[in-house]
Amino acid sequence: MIVVSLDMLMNGDSVNEQNLDIKVPESVLITGGTGSFGHRMVRHLLDTGSGRVHVLSRDEAKQDQMRHDLGDDRIRYFIGDVRDYDSVVAATRGVSHVFHAAALKQVPSAEFFPMQAVKTNVLGSQNVIRAAEAEGVESVVCLSTDKAVYPVNAMGMTKALMEKVAQAHGLENPNARTTVSCVRYGNVLYSRGSVVPLFIAQLKQGKPITVTDPNMTRFMMSLDQSVDLVTYAFTHAEQGDLFIRKVRACTVGDLATAVSELFEQPTKLKVIGTRHGEKLSEQLATREELARAFDHDTYFRVTADKRQLNYKAFFEQGQKEVSVYDDYDSHTSSRMNVDETKELLLSLPEVRRELEGWAAR
Repeated sequence: MIVVSLDMLMNGDSVNEQNLDIKVPESVLITGGTGSFGHRMVRHLLDTGSGRVHVLSRDEAKQDQMRHDLGDDRIRYFIGDVRDYDSVVAATRGVSHVFHAAALKQVPSAEFFPMQAVKTNVLGSQNVIRAAEAEGVESVVCLSTDKAVYPVNAMGMTKALMEKVAQAHGLENPNARTTVSCVRYGNVLYSRGSVVPLFIAQLKQGKPITVTDPNMTRFMMSLDQSVDLVTYAFTHAEQGDLFIRKVRACTVGDLATAVSELFEQPTKLKVIGTRHGEKLSEQLATREELARAFDHDTYFRVTADKRQLNYKAFFEQGQKEVSVYDDYDSHTSSRMNVDETKELLLSLPEVRRELEGWAAR
């Protein structure tokens, strides 16, 4: 096992440079496939040679739009809901891999309707894993979030429980046919419901940019980085693994400033205050997780705690190394300045298209 220090995390250094091959799955089911992650993942799989992609979602309008946008007969669309086991089984038949992205993701709405988040994020995830095992799927990768770490809101709590459901699959079924793992991400720029499209729309309308707290910090990654993380997990996961991509953080104030400067507009902020269930900072990994993490260059692989329920040996021996780690926190990790944040934003094709349209107006 590779020990990773806080300095390495903060500086973005890699203890172990590895260039591991990525395997393209032949056939994949994507739950929530019409969402931002799912849509980008479908394109990636088709571009890299997957032979068949199943898309499961509830929204027939988005499926119809996606059918017209992509026009690829390798995609098969399924109307259904992860809350309904039978519809998940029908979509799972004949695929070798499952990417589980379906979820209720909005923090404030989950605060008002926590049981709806439980039904989709926890029980729905259990349905996906059960169906995958029943159909002999090779690998399931479940999409999680930094809000699952020390969760203070219902969305994060249900995502944390989803991770536990995924890990329990291997603990309960040592001879399971299906490998179930998780990936954990920070804020994905330009995903549906994220702040960057909102900031750009407000600038276009001549309105001030609304921010909750300029000093709030978040880990930032692109949709392409999130897709790479899932593909890596498909190739390298063992039962119960958790994969985390190393990314940098920035303040919400610097993000708003970066967007304003890209569009050559003065930075005008309207502070609206912290919303329901929000934290000042987020964590991508706990000190306990880092104590059993392997460094895979761009990623951390956190292995599952595979001890049985006999704790006698553990209590006699202890686990002293946990106390020497710090959490991977957006407030204390390597932080991007405004110019570095602009560089990350310019790597997004959506932002470049917005800038081209703005310049041509």
